[in-house]
Amino acid sequence: MNAFGEKRPPRPARKRDAQKEETRARILEVARAHFERDGFDGASVRAIAAGAGVAAGTVLLHFEDKRDLLHAALFDDLEAMIERALAARGRGRLEARLRALARPFFAYYAARPALSKTLLREALLADSPWRERFTAQVARVHGRIVGLAEEARARGEIAADTDAALLGAAFFSFYYFALIGWVQGALADPEPLFERLLSEHMRGVARGAARRRRRPDDDDIP
Repeated sequence: MNAFGEKRPPRPARKRDAQKEETRARILEVARAHFERDGFDGASVRAIAAGAGVAAGTVLLHFEDKRDLLHAALFDDLEAMIERALAARGRGRLEARLRALARPFFAYYAARPALSKTLLREALLADSPWRERFTAQVARVHGRIVGLAEEARARGEIAADTDAALLGAAFFSFYYFALIGWVQGALADPEPLFERLLSEHMRGVARGAARRRRRPDDDDIP
């Protein structure tokens, strides 16, 4: 109560929410370091809690279990990468813009190789509700690719009959194919293979390459 006998107002909910988010962010940052260093099986909720300066019960107030914590860490990382990728519109022709779109993801994989391999496995095989959340993230990037392809088509840069949605699917095919080779140890760096595959595909959808040559009739063959 104050000097006039009035009750003090409760602490603003906004401040409590901010503190809750700060705690959650700190737990996630420590969890990423532990998952990167120790792997999912080697990391423990108790050690993560100690590193974040909270009780193990506090971690479990924010996340259901260790796997939920892993998915949250990976989802947040993917969300940050997507924001950077979508902000980097790139310049020049469509191929250059698609390379710019993929670049932040490959940079993340290079910086956190162990965690990235876990991210790939979990993002592709996660159960609900994380499966739907990861799928929605992919859909956002696919939507940007479709938009870029439609702009390129309007400029006359690629063939008028190019299917923008299929081009987006091809992008992800090359992207995941390169990443799988990297995860399996066949590639030291997935980005060069992705760029070669993309370049080959873009040759096929370029306006000049889309023109079909007239095949001679049987009667024209000497």
